[in-house]
Amino acid sequence: MSSFGAQTTAAEVVEGLDLKGLRVVVTGGASGIGYETVRALAGAGAEVVLSARTVEQAEAAASGLREVTGGSIAGAAIDLTDLASIDAFVAGWDGPLDVLVANAGVMASPLMRTRYGWELQLATNHLGHFALAEGLHAALTTSGHARIVSVSSVAHVNGDVDLADLNFERRAYDPWEAYSQSKTANILFALEAASRWERDGIIVNSLNPGRISSTNLGRYVTPVPASFDPAGSTGVSIKDIPQGAATSVMLAVSPLIGSTTGRYFEDCRVADAFHPGIRRGIAPYATNPRHAAALWEATESLLKIARG
Repeated sequence: MSSFGAQTTAAEVVEGLDLKGLRVVVTGGASGIGYETVRALAGAGAEVVLSARTVEQAEAAASGLREVTGGSIAGAAIDLTDLASIDAFVAGWDGPLDVLVANAGVMASPLMRTRYGWELQLATNHLGHFALAEGLHAALTTSGHARIVSVSSVAHVNGDVDLADLNFERRAYDPWEAYSQSKTANILFALEAASRWERDGIIVNSLNPGRISSTNLGRYVTPVPASFDPAGSTGVSIKDIPQGAATSVMLAVSPLIGSTTGRYFEDCRVADAFHPGIRRGIAPYATNPRHAAALWEATESLLKIARG
């Protein structure tokens, strides 16, 4: 599909592109690969809304990036664990939306629950982004050529979603198992949304950004279980943050994507199937359309209950 690869940077992806007039929302844009995603898109002319959990965090990051890029960058509060926060953002959105980058995430946190009883990682990484995408669906449809980018992880290969116990109400909680589940959910969301929303002109893809050298995602991380340790895995290299943001930026704006939808990417390419022993590729359960549809229905049910 492209000459881009594992070492490509976000800036290289947008080189030569004129994104003026493109309206973008990036969740978790105050740090890490989200911050770099905003930098690249705004630097190429896009109008970007950067979200964080609080407006203070978001505006501080947006202000710094405006100075660096000279671009149009606004900060906004979206707490993905709080439906009222998501609904407030959606209600305040006016006009079309061209790109939603669902980037925010939490990894391997101790057991914490939201006000709705949702497990924190599922809530932040999947449920909140699902609610945000559904809320912004009309704005994305109005664009006529919109894209949704769902940031997943290679960690999805360590565990499927448990549709019978999504919130760890009956099984023992393990922070890495919960993280894997949430990252599989990101891929299944993209698969089902691509099918449901294709007629609305919305392209939806997911990605593994790669093993990134240093981001705030690891703030809760305790020693990594052997099954999650990518050390020594053939073909896996450590990326810096600009390299880690490249696939997100490619899926967001590159013309090379064309009409490709419902796929999982890594290193700026459609990923191959996962093979045990090498932490690359997409697990078979994350490519199952029926499974994706079942998770969609289960997610809508959880949101309906939470909204009362």
